[in-house]
Amino acid sequence: MKFKKAVLIKIADTHFDQKYWDKIDALVEKRVSLTIDNPKLKDELKDCDCLLLGFQVPVGEDILAVAPNLKYIGVLATAYGTVDFAAAAKRNIPVCNLGGYSTESVAEFVITAILHEIRNIKEGLKRAESGNYSFEGIRARELKNSSFGVIGLGNIGGRVAELAAGFGANVSYWSHTKKKSPFQYREIEDLLSNCTYISVNVAEVPETIGLLNAENLPLIKSDSVLISTVPPSVINTDALVARLSKNDITFIFDHPDEMLKEELAKLTKLDNCVVYPPIAFLSDEARIAKQEIFISNMTEFLEGRTPKNKVN
Repeated sequence: MKFKKAVLIKIADTHFDQKYWDKIDALVEKRVSLTIDNPKLKDELKDCDCLLLGFQVPVGEDILAVAPNLKYIGVLATAYGTVDFAAAAKRNIPVCNLGGYSTESVAEFVITAILHEIRNIKEGLKRAESGNYSFEGIRARELKNSSFGVIGLGNIGGRVAELAAGFGANVSYWSHTKKKSPFQYREIEDLLSNCTYISVNVAEVPETIGLLNAENLPLIKSDSVLISTVPPSVINTDALVARLSKNDITFIFDHPDEMLKEELAKLTKLDNCVVYPPIAFLSDEARIAKQEIFISNMTEFLEGRTPKNKVN
């Protein structure tokens, strides 16, 4: 069984290796690639039964309404908050993401970025590259015995917690629901007030927009490191800037490409804000898993099974 027509939005040729394009072509009779602002999009959707989306493509009821034959939506990302998955569910259209494809990559990045900061690696390399091999004046801290908080104990958050615990940190977490976990549950205000290292790992859904805001960000104690590898909408920018302006905590994030330039500028001008390109998910292993899971979701649906990564 195949999809009759797949419309791909914001998915480039480089997003898949050729052998995976071949696998997609084996699952669809026809595929059309477009941008979200292409004037032909709505016409192409009229007879589309498979919609395949790149990162952060907005799909609301207006798009769904012009696709009466739509049966399946696949998202080439972990984040799916820009898709109205509730509206899709009303029409029994599954929305499938890539949950778990980059768990190791993102979790390892979180720990690496924190260690890079607290071990003052940048300053050490700067000195060495200039021929200065003195350690005088370099301050460094250990993760062992520190208080490490994880906000969102899903696939990635759970793995971050495990890695932090492996370094000997005392790990606690907040999540919408308490989990069966070896780690201590804390209310978010308690976690922010007491943890030295805080990793934000929640999914971007309506309930998490502005999760960290003017009410709770001021609770973060001095000398803390806050790291976020999630879409910027989860943290209120103005409230974050206000907390960072005291210059006694560090903020690390890797989603500058998803921010308006004027919003990003508020953060980049601050010395205690460390900005990375969106690289947390990047690894050779994650790239392969990303393609495999995407194809697997499509295959499972066509075979009449519920895809493992169905989010609605």
